Amino acid sequence: TGAVGDYESVGTGLKPALGHGNIYVADNEGNVVAIDANSGQKVWKIDLELPIGGGVGIGGDLAFVGTADGEVIALESDSGAERWRKQLSSEILAAPSGNGDIVAAQVQDGRIYGLDAQDGDVRWQFEIDVPVLTLRGTSAPLVKGNTVIAGFSNGKAYSFAAATGDMNWENRVNIPQGRSELERMMDIDGQPLLVNDIVYVVSYQGRVGAISRTGRGIWYQDVNSVNGPAYGLQQVYVTELDGKIKALRATSGGVLWTNEQLGNRLLTRPLVMAGYLLVADFEGYLHVLSQTDGRIVGRAHVDGSGIRAPMVTDGDVVYILDNDGDVSAYRLE
Repeated sequence: TGAVGDYESVGTGLKPALGHGNIYVADNEGNVVAIDANSGQKVWKIDLELPIGGGVGIGGDLAFVGTADGEVIALESDSGAERWRKQLSSEILAAPSGNGDIVAAQVQDGRIYGLDAQDGDVRWQFEIDVPVLTLRGTSAPLVKGNTVIAGFSNGKAYSFAAATGDMNWENRVNIPQGRSELERMMDIDGQPLLVNDIVYVVSYQGRVGAISRTGRGIWYQDVNSVNGPAYGLQQVYVTELDGKIKALRATSGGVLWTNEQLGNRLLTRPLVMAGYLLVADFEGYLHVLSQTDGRIVGRAHVDGSGIRAPMVTDGDVVYILDNDGDVSAYRLE
């Protein structure tokens, strides 16, 4: 274990990406770094001198970042050389994602764009009516094959054909509750998860939903989270805003277990690796839980600055970006 790369001024929550044998990370100041996943050695580093939001996405031979000024910038994954940049309509607070043909980028004003991966030209766009009050952030779009799946601040999840932007379906995951605009906020900020043609989506002050490939709601369960879910052992795992961790039966949404030991620790998105469930917290601890009953079976202190960014894994090693900008690699014993 230990830190395998570092740089300054990282923001909290900026999503790292794993691909091409590298870990790609970015900070709020415009630095983008590629780190060899095996050795921890820096492969390349560039300074875009622009405020980056959301983190890094990958697709084909490119890595993508979005800026607070609304630009998507495509970098060659092996060298960091800039391929193109495209100005969009509003700030970008979630990592773009691609499939080698299309890059999907979601922006704060309620739009999602499909950009040509070769030159950044806009192929299609889709727009919702943004509620009066929303969280500061957007869901990172998920691109799988020729499908783009995204959640929006109106509490709905959408599926689009990646090449054309034609809508496959929409599904209302969350129903607004309460009288005030604050109580009725229902953003989907966590990245959706696709497992065996089922989409799992989590919303703020609302629900986690399982949606079929045709857009039909299979089940919904009340939760309150801004993180995307994880999946393993035919269970869906969610970290709630109050620190509870829940395991739901993937076929029905029934709650199988709840861990309440990490209350108010601002937990990250859960991650399944090597038969265990991993979460990290605001004090920089990595917690290892049993998938079957939620018991904490291990713990490591990664860094005192805390951890907010979602963790990534290749199946054997978990890579963690802490709030000081250090990247660490851990293997379970």
